[in-house]
Amino acid sequence: MRIGALSRATGVDIETIRFYEKSGLLPGPARSENGYRDYAQAHLERLAFIRHGRALDMSLADIGLLLASLNSRDAAQLASVDGLVDAQLARVRARLVSMHALEQQLMALKSRCDGQHRQHGTQRGTQQGCGILEELVAAAHGEACACHVEEAPRGTAALAEPAKPRPRPRPPARSVT
Repeated sequence: MRIGALSRATGVDIETIRFYEKSGLLPGPARSENGYRDYAQAHLERLAFIRHGRALDMSLADIGLLLASLNSRDAAQLASVDGLVDAQLARVRARLVSMHALEQQLMALKSRCDGQHRQHGTQRGTQQGCGILEELVAAAHGEACACHVEEAPRGTAALAEPAKPRPRPRPPARSVT
């Protein structure tokens, strides 16, 4: 099959297929008499394997190691596959913690909105009177922000609770430049 058919069959962009070939993840195909690339079923299966690895957010380097282990009978190499998955799982768990912290920050920021611009159906919240924008502008000017944690002393837990929104007078609206 030609590269366009391989692309359609796998959902992988033609340029990405060529990149995988150049990087050694996908072996180069045979050439037909007219010089076109002629991909076989093995290319389709290998590309589907790579795509699945990428869907699991594995790096191309890790996918290369997995591909190298496909036909291995070496116990050490097969054990390294387990290690790769463990490492990927650890990265995903770390991102989940980070995403939870981000959610807390956004919720703290959202709590600064008085909602008046939505209740009245006006565009009032675009600058003046919008707690969210005021917090973001204050942070841009190096001031404290309700959505970020206060500096934790060294040696304390890596994740602190988000700072509680504290009442403070609203500063005059400033533009971010």
